[in-house]
Amino acid sequence: MRQLSIVGAWAAAALLLAACGQPSSSSKPAGVTATQPAASAAPAAPMYGNVNATRLLAADAEGNSGQWMSYGRTYDEQRFSPLDQINTGNVAQLGLAWFADFDTNRGQESTPLEVDGTIYVTTAWSKVNAYNAVTGKPLWSYDPKVPGQWGVNACCDVVNRGAAVWDGKVYVGALDGRLIALDAATGKPVWSVQTTPPGEPYTITGAPRVVKGMVLIGNGGAEFSVRGFISAYDAETGKLDWRFYIVPGDPAKGPDGQPSDKPLRDIALKTWNSHGGLWPKKSGGGGTPWDAITYDPKLDLLYVGGGNGGPWPAEYRSPGGGDNLFLSSIIALKPETGEYVWHYQETQADSWDYTATQQITVADLNIDGQVRHVVMQAPKNGYFYVLDAATGQLLSEPKPIVPLNWSTGIDMKTGRPIMNPAAHYDRTGKGFLLIPTPGGAHSWHPMSYDPQTGLVYIPTMYGNYPMVATHQDDNPMGQKLLISMRKGFAMYDQPGAKRINEGYLQAWDPVRQKEVWRVSFGNGRGGGTLSTAGGLVFEGNSQDNAFAAYRADNGQQLWSLGAQTGIVAGPITYEVGGVQYVAVVAGSRLTGNFYAPNGSRLLVYKLGGTAQLPPQAPPPQQVLNPPPQFGTAAFIRRGEDQYNRFCGTCHGTDGQSRGLFPDLRYSPALTSEMLMDSIVLDGALTDKGMVSFKSALSKQDVNAIRAYMVERAHYAMTHGPGGMAAFRQLQQNAGRRRSGATPEASH
Repeated sequence: MRQLSIVGAWAAAALLLAACGQPSSSSKPAGVTATQPAASAAPAAPMYGNVNATRLLAADAEGNSGQWMSYGRTYDEQRFSPLDQINTGNVAQLGLAWFADFDTNRGQESTPLEVDGTIYVTTAWSKVNAYNAVTGKPLWSYDPKVPGQWGVNACCDVVNRGAAVWDGKVYVGALDGRLIALDAATGKPVWSVQTTPPGEPYTITGAPRVVKGMVLIGNGGAEFSVRGFISAYDAETGKLDWRFYIVPGDPAKGPDGQPSDKPLRDIALKTWNSHGGLWPKKSGGGGTPWDAITYDPKLDLLYVGGGNGGPWPAEYRSPGGGDNLFLSSIIALKPETGEYVWHYQETQADSWDYTATQQITVADLNIDGQVRHVVMQAPKNGYFYVLDAATGQLLSEPKPIVPLNWSTGIDMKTGRPIMNPAAHYDRTGKGFLLIPTPGGAHSWHPMSYDPQTGLVYIPTMYGNYPMVATHQDDNPMGQKLLISMRKGFAMYDQPGAKRINEGYLQAWDPVRQKEVWRVSFGNGRGGGTLSTAGGLVFEGNSQDNAFAAYRADNGQQLWSLGAQTGIVAGPITYEVGGVQYVAVVAGSRLTGNFYAPNGSRLLVYKLGGTAQLPPQAPPPQQVLNPPPQFGTAAFIRRGEDQYNRFCGTCHGTDGQSRGLFPDLRYSPALTSEMLMDSIVLDGALTDKGMVSFKSALSKQDVNAIRAYMVERAHYAMTHGPGGMAAFRQLQQNAGRRRSGATPEASH
């Protein structure tokens, strides 16, 4: 089958958008921009985007069971489908039905939606595409035109995890903080509202949810000194209905004017220290709820996951101590008003980026002979939690899904982790080789729950990471982590220390709190999971760049097909015309070469599918050609510190980007101080997302960074592109040799 291009659809959409007028928005709610007049009376059942509460509540009923109408398919976010046409007996016959390429080599993390024969999918830079779900024919495309320079505010690439569909509209959160409503039939904007304070380094990468006619959206940016919150907007007009702040505000400024003020002031405020901690202008506390939003219609409750603290070390964020609510917490709210109902904090005084923003799943489990209505979560901190959905009560002792060392267990009387004192690296100053890493034992990659097997299928990561606090003042740009990358990575060189890095698919029994089976991907990573009534679990991976199906009961791999790229997004399945399809978004951002195509595309499979991907283009060759080494050892170490503080988020914390961004060891800018300055200080590449760092770095700093990258390039020429332990030894030897090196001021 030929490749399906959407360039024509984009061009048509651009012409349509250019022709649209911009009526006055003076009659609209504050902050809302209307781009087409509101219809006087919406049709009862739109031809496109026909999603409402009735259909979602009956998602498993005939006529709806073949749809994937919301991010987790159903309100409970189980990501289980009752479709069984594709099953353990015939999944080996699965083949590619069609595919559609995207226009970017950036990371792809979106879960598609399928409603009545139309697929809606988001891509990097918050773009939205619509396709015929059977043929792959492009229907429309929308580009919110996020400014390229806003990418500097995204901690983890300019990704987007999905859209929401409701009553003829498609909703997408844009990276720059806008929430945008599109006409589901045409892709034309209906309204747009700025959900975050203009100019502040918030981002949106998560998928919105729609509950009771309100669009719910969170935000990211905890590492950039912001204060997280979740908002609810009227789905028809874009008017703000309510807002809940995860972190309390400065008490001197008074209430925020929201229903959540009372619990924030009565419950959360006393868990923070206001003397030199949370409320100075340079720190917002973090807590951004960037992913987990789950509605429970049975109890009429909304569950939200609170993010990590910012900066990371708790003693800098809150010197007087305290648990720092509602960081790293599951919070239950009333959906109509955002009023607080209950919370459970999984990691008190978080210093490890242990968010609770991972998927929250609602289910009914038989625990000790009694059916309990529960919420389940496998957050970053490595434990698996089962809570009473009505009260937040811990129903069973949480067990670790990976070996971990920051805690030795959970105290069932208090629900608090039993801490390993050594994990408080910020207090000891000695550093700590943390397990799991700040990336988590489980991050945003969706898990699924199969009520037939009673198992949860978790994309699991087992690794360690060095945590060393630093008293550096807050930098004016980039992340305010307040940890030392250089000192941290040196911990790997200590006797007995080793790097741990493994990804695997894990089947977990939430009742018995134990692993049932696992499939390892070695140093690779597994993507989101989908489980079906056909006895299958689907998951992509970055180990062999494939999409695979496993037996849900024992983990046996029954089918796999290469995708030419890593797959980390969550798959879906749907049925049109009596045919079941499985769809997944592909496109890993870790290709090893920023300039190589990363295969960003939507892949759709069916039994007997015969489509073929085009031959994979070879990546462009990268040639190391650094100038001679310059600068003293101290100057180069200065460059390493500045690099890891300002550049490492994008270009790799150890000087290796692994394809996420250009690998600076290969950059021609290394040969010219003037060229390096023009990029880093003068913003010559601002339109491509590389903004000026003039407010944060001096000319000397930039030259020191250049010296460090020259050192890394020379090492790669003789030792290969990796191997940090050997590189550290090279640094030590070079430091002894450079006592007579040319002073840095002359370079």
